[in-house]
Amino acid sequence: MINTIVLGGGCFWCVEAVFNELNGVLSVVSGYSGGNAPGHPTYREICSGLTGHAEVIKIEYDNAIISLDSIFKVFLTTHDPTTLNRQGADVGTQYRSVIYFETEDEQQLAINVIKEIQEYYDRPIVTEVEQLDVFYDAEDNHQDYYAQHKEEPYCAAVISPKINKLRANFSSLLK
Repeated sequence: MINTIVLGGGCFWCVEAVFNELNGVLSVVSGYSGGNAPGHPTYREICSGLTGHAEVIKIEYDNAIISLDSIFKVFLTTHDPTTLNRQGADVGTQYRSVIYFETEDEQQLAINVIKEIQEYYDRPIVTEVEQLDVFYDAEDNHQDYYAQHKEEPYCAAVISPKINKLRANFSSLLK
C-alpha cells in the first residue's frame, strides 16, 4: 500500500537527500508546512521566519517495502532532534524538527518511536508531532537539490556526512 508522511528536520535539501536513498521510498518532494501565512509561501518568505512554516519533505512510500517505523527511526537519527529550531548553522523556526501526521495511528507511532529513540540522546528530543494541515511544494530549484549539486560546499560539508551516516547505520534499508 502506498502512503505519505511529511517530515521536517532542518534544511529540506538534507532530509530529502537522506530519504531518496531508501528502498521503498517512491518519491520525496521538498516543501513547506505548519505555517500561518495565507496562500502558497515562497522560499524567501519561509527564510524570513515570519510565516511560521517549516522546511519539510513529503515522502511517498510503499509500506510493503519500508515501514513507517523504519522511516521514523531513520528520520530521528539522521538529524539532531534535540535542538530547538536549529540544525547546525541553520537557525530559525523554519528548521524545526517536526513530524506531520494524518492519522491517529501515525501520531501514536511517532510518539512511540520518539520514546524509543530518546535513550540514545543525552538531551530531550524536541521533535514536534502535529496534525498535517497543508503541504506546499517548494520551488523547482529546491527539488532533488543534493543530486544536482553534490560538489557545492554546503552539500559536501553538511549533506554528504548525513548520507554517509545513513549508509553506515541503515545499509539494509538502502536502494
